[in-house]
Amino acid sequence: MNKAVESKHINFSNQVVEKRIEQLLENMSLAQKIGQMTQAERLFCSPEQARKFHIGSILSGGGSCPGDNQLADWVQMADEYWHASTSKDERHLGIPIIYGVDAIHGNNNVLGATVFPHNIGLGAARNPELMQKLASATAREVLAAGVDWTFAPTLAVAQSNRWGRMYESYSQDPVLVANYAAPFVDGLQSSYDDDGVISCVKHWVGDGGTTKGIDQGETTLSYQDLERVHMLPYYPALEAGAMTVMVSFNSWNGDKCHGHRFLLQQELKGRLAFSGFVVSDFDGIDYLSQDYYEAVALGVNAGIDMFMVPEEWQRFIEYLTQHVEIGSVSMSRIDDAVRRILRVKAASGLLDQVKPSARAWSNHSSFGGEKHRQLAKNAVAQSLVLLKNDNSILPIKKQNRVLVCGKNADNIGHQCGGFTIAWQGVSGNEDIAGGTSILNGLVGFHEQVTYVEQDRVEQIEPNDFDVAVAVIGETPYAEGLGDIRTNENDIVEAGSQIRGLMKVLEPYGTSTKLSELHPEDLRLLRSLSDKNIPIVAVLISGRPLQIDLELDLTDAFVAAWLPGSEGQGVAEVLLGKLDFVGKLPFDWPRDSAENSERGLNARFPIGYGLNYR
Repeated sequence: MNKAVESKHINFSNQVVEKRIEQLLENMSLAQKIGQMTQAERLFCSPEQARKFHIGSILSGGGSCPGDNQLADWVQMADEYWHASTSKDERHLGIPIIYGVDAIHGNNNVLGATVFPHNIGLGAARNPELMQKLASATAREVLAAGVDWTFAPTLAVAQSNRWGRMYESYSQDPVLVANYAAPFVDGLQSSYDDDGVISCVKHWVGDGGTTKGIDQGETTLSYQDLERVHMLPYYPALEAGAMTVMVSFNSWNGDKCHGHRFLLQQELKGRLAFSGFVVSDFDGIDYLSQDYYEAVALGVNAGIDMFMVPEEWQRFIEYLTQHVEIGSVSMSRIDDAVRRILRVKAASGLLDQVKPSARAWSNHSSFGGEKHRQLAKNAVAQSLVLLKNDNSILPIKKQNRVLVCGKNADNIGHQCGGFTIAWQGVSGNEDIAGGTSILNGLVGFHEQVTYVEQDRVEQIEPNDFDVAVAVIGETPYAEGLGDIRTNENDIVEAGSQIRGLMKVLEPYGTSTKLSELHPEDLRLLRSLSDKNIPIVAVLISGRPLQIDLELDLTDAFVAAWLPGSEGQGVAEVLLGKLDFVGKLPFDWPRDSAENSERGLNARFPIGYGLNYR
């Protein structure tokens, strides 16, 4: 575990590649080098500006899309940046930009993409081979948009269901997360030819261990525990040839990871011998100091190579240039960063790629196609966890008259969760083209299905139905806006431990009890129970929630997580076309627990899951 990691797939010592990199470096001015270290957001940096300032990378932040967000719009935009960056003259070397997106559960930014389950559901599937297939399909859908790089996979080992990013974590068990790391990287990157995209393992390191689940908060651990739990999944990912690593917003024992020379230089680049490049998170260096000029030097000297500075990229370039000129950042540190960036561009084949629209997978018909959607349905089916099934109410019988209700029954946006089309996700079905809601899936397979809107359930006649499927749970959120903050003093306490700044957002709620987060769900279940209709509850959520009250009212209870665009996958299992195979990737808390941290008075332990057999 303490050995240096040797990459399987990418030969960073390739003499031809290294010679080419050194030739480029020798011919680069300081402006060209700093430009390569800069990643700007498309809304704030035009292709013309990218060329003028020698920008190394462009990204789309959550919800940032060209034109009408159609596939062709993305390819056209990618062509424009490619042409701008590869145009050569006496001041420009023609180094192509690398375009990055958060394609974390499919190419979830683009209309019509196949949206796969979020990581928490995939953790329940316990299937590393499936991860490779999903990552490969994701790569094809990213390539179809003309994009080179996805900020995935997330290798966080979440320890608290208060954390708004919990659904980005496969499990609380670092071994399970580690077992998924290499297959996912392999699936994304392929052999670095026309079939692969560049992966980015994130967030280095310890983001899943923040105290009380506060996003971008403080992780207080010994080095031994940090290495045993939070570093462990990175070893197989780096062995598989992950080409980039993104730094975490959190601090470790008070020190921000974005300014942590020990974690970046000594551990990642030293002990683990990582030879790709390190990228900051979105405005990540901003929280190192109130003085942005100082923050730039702290980030560069700590070992970050490329800087995600969406709006402030020109100020970043100005300040970093000044630091080099006065010696507060060495030229050797600049050359190391640029060498790593060029190495990834060369080893991935990007330096020799044709324009995006001329590539093999560009605008490909497989994007959002049936093969990928069938894969997604299979992933959904494998991710479902059956928590309760009294009197074998499931599977739903062919002769059953089925009532379907609940705010999440016919809402593909809610199924998909955050990081889908928009940063915080969307509501409704219009923005998830080509998908199916859980209601759609049930109607497609069962002849006697009636949908009743939530506010009209009290009006139904009890004898009209044999079973009710109530699809309840959370609505979309991402990152800090998904945090559960039970005590406002938690932020003050965390902030007092951190040497640096914190970004504090409004939380999703103040309780991990579903009855307090979404009392409308409990009212719905009580209404159905009062009518003596057997109830199957399907919970859409990005985390385990305290659900004792809801469990007591239901005959069957299914944890469906955030299944993505293919609600049909849920319907197939409810109707018995497939069996339940999912097992909890996290401990599930009971209401009587003093808090809902993992392992404390679990209602269902990690690994729990019923089936029909």
